Amino acid sequence: MAYKGFDLTGKVSLITGGNGGIGLGMAEALAEAGADVCIWGTNPAKTAAAAEKLKRFGRKVHTQIVDVGDEKQVEAGFAETVKVMGHVDNCVANSGVSGRGKGAILEMTYDEWRRVMRVNLDGVFFTFRAAAKHMAERGRGGSLVAMASTAAIEGAARSSHYGASKGGVTAMVRALAVELARYKIAVNSILPGWIETEMTANAFGNEKFAGNVLPRIPERRWGTGADFGPIAVYLASDATAYTTGRDFVIDGGYTLF
Repeated sequence: MAYKGFDLTGKVSLITGGNGGIGLGMAEALAEAGADVCIWGTNPAKTAAAAEKLKRFGRKVHTQIVDVGDEKQVEAGFAETVKVMGHVDNCVANSGVSGRGKGAILEMTYDEWRRVMRVNLDGVFFTFRAAAKHMAERGRGGSLVAMASTAAIEGAARSSHYGASKGGVTAMVRALAVELARYKIAVNSILPGWIETEMTANAFGNEKFAGNVLPRIPERRWGTGADFGPIAVYLASDATAYTTGRDFVIDGGYTLF
């Protein structure tokens, strides 16, 4: 008999950026484990395609177009999620952007710095604030999960804005884990290593980059969105209600080698 602690039947999960890559990998696992799922994205066609993939699990699926870097859109979006889904038990702040253009600090513009912070850090703040208010008012606890990066714990050269945004996320998670424990809300972060997604396509397509990085991954492969399904289910379940303020590194051993 399967362990019942990870059965998510009756739970509702919201995954921002859940229309592709890591986010979709998590959404699929959450739905397969029994959760009803709401995904936010900014690309209508991509979001609709993700919804079609999720329907095969027979769970309720709702999609919304929300820019998490826009405070008003997040507030309105979360209200819609609750109206349609009834409540939210598990909120995964997964939406993010990578650096682009000139990433060296000697050349980086403030506009580029703000572009990354707006989504990667402000977006988590807006999303978590809305979710925490809902969960506290509902009085039944919940789980908040933030997508950080191994860039939060490594020296991300020529990507200081990205590293700072993800380091900020892990610091926020620790603070909120303490602050929200009284409401039975667990708060954790996930730190992916090199994962094959649209965001990393250009880097992985660079032969020199791939030749330098892949040999440093003990498992000798890039990660995939599906590799994040298990941790999503784990953190959404009642079985891990006592697990909070933790950073879960999923990188095939990259940061150890």
